[in-house]
Amino acid sequence: MDSSPPPLPCFHGYGRRWSVLLCVLVPMVLVSLVLFAVESKSSAFWFSSYSLSSPPVHGGDMSGEEVLEHQRGVVAQSHFNHSGHVSHVSPPPAAAPEPAPLLVQNNGTGEAIPLPHRTRRRDTKLERLELGLMRARAAIKEAFQNHSNVSPLFDKDYVPQGPSYRDAYAFHRSYLEMEKLFKIYVYEEGEPPLFHDGPCRSIYSSEGRFIHGIDMDTWFRTRDPDLAHVFFLPFSVVKMVKLIYEPKSFDISPITRTIADYISVIAERYPYWNRSRGADHFMLSCHDWGPQASKALSHLYGDSIRVLCNANTSEGFNPLKDVSLPEINLKTDVMADMMGGPSASRRPVLAFFAGGDHGPVRPLLLQAWKGRDPDVQVHEYLPRGVSYYAMMRRSRFCLCPSGYEVASPRVVEAIYLGCVPVTISHRYVLPFSDVLNWKAFSVQVPPEDIPDLKRILTAISPRQYIRMQRRVRMVRRHFEVNNPPRRFDVFHMILHSVWLRRLNVRLLRHE
Repeated sequence: MDSSPPPLPCFHGYGRRWSVLLCVLVPMVLVSLVLFAVESKSSAFWFSSYSLSSPPVHGGDMSGEEVLEHQRGVVAQSHFNHSGHVSHVSPPPAAAPEPAPLLVQNNGTGEAIPLPHRTRRRDTKLERLELGLMRARAAIKEAFQNHSNVSPLFDKDYVPQGPSYRDAYAFHRSYLEMEKLFKIYVYEEGEPPLFHDGPCRSIYSSEGRFIHGIDMDTWFRTRDPDLAHVFFLPFSVVKMVKLIYEPKSFDISPITRTIADYISVIAERYPYWNRSRGADHFMLSCHDWGPQASKALSHLYGDSIRVLCNANTSEGFNPLKDVSLPEINLKTDVMADMMGGPSASRRPVLAFFAGGDHGPVRPLLLQAWKGRDPDVQVHEYLPRGVSYYAMMRRSRFCLCPSGYEVASPRVVEAIYLGCVPVTISHRYVLPFSDVLNWKAFSVQVPPEDIPDLKRILTAISPRQYIRMQRRVRMVRRHFEVNNPPRRFDVFHMILHSVWLRRLNVRLLRHE
């Protein structure tokens, strides 16, 4: 009986030449895959580890500086949960049911989510997209690390500079990377008015203007979904409330069913929703019920990028995954009357507010200051013949309390008119606060400090106020609505916020 050892498995059943070839090639392929996995892990970083992400929560438990400092120190071992608080308990790794599944790594939750089995095949187009995003992350990270040692980037239109930005150089680099790379696919399914339509002249105009702008865009929008980094769900919650909601019923199930049915259709026609479970998809709504409408599907609420005016962390808004949309009340396409205002020396009124008595914050403001002090002019209704915009132009500070929900159109109105905004709210994530340093050009006052408003505002020196007002004028371009959109305006800032969140998501193959 032959006592020699059995042939190696890789030689079994093959000729010697093919056996040698297989035994050489198979280890080489395995080594290449391991090196690729190592490279991917080493090149990945949490975008929240530098100041372009993780916006501060107004009225939350931590200040913006505390959140930013905390992240810089412990980002490697901490993650943000959906309430916006920091947790030091690392989430357990997601167990892959089979070898080499395709995963979605969402840094808003810190979890790796295994994708459906049918997507577990090599997708070279997706790999190319992820490679481009990896290079963009590296470029932005380098800009953040070296911002103090380099000259501003050249830009023929605008160069972000100064304390109005959390990191002007890193923001500019990120914006240029977005212009160079970012592609959006807009699903064409759905008919107006519920889809591909929205209000353009109302308090919800941010919703309609963006839907119109992205439908008409030719720079970022791609007609080839395989080239897209994100996918836009073009439904309008405002239109649904107007057309399919039964007034006073407080039953929004017709809205959620419509959204769920729409996503079911696109999930059947395209592979992209199921590929990422919606993590590279985004919706946009300026209606108060936008967060509730997003509960139509758990993945839409928990994984997709939600662009919302109602950016309230106590209602599930996650600053690392979701985007705060500025509320802009447009009544006409002519915006000249809404823009510009005099210098500080020509603003005799210390603070001004006029608005209805509703929500949890405004009654406190009206009770404390209505008709009590000529320096702090608080009105429920303006006297006949007094112009609202004229009063804002005469005021140094414009009070912007929350209404039924946290957002207020007065923030953008104040910026338009050169009035320093004073936000009064709880748990409100201010628009573009992953880029903008709101404390440099605005004042944040928690509702419990409303009785001390005059003392807080008069403590700001004339010199400091002049600097704040100058910065208000500087950041105004980021809130302006243009048709067609212009670089660095509100349309492009919304896109940039979505771009940042997409950088927090990696579709990767886990070995």
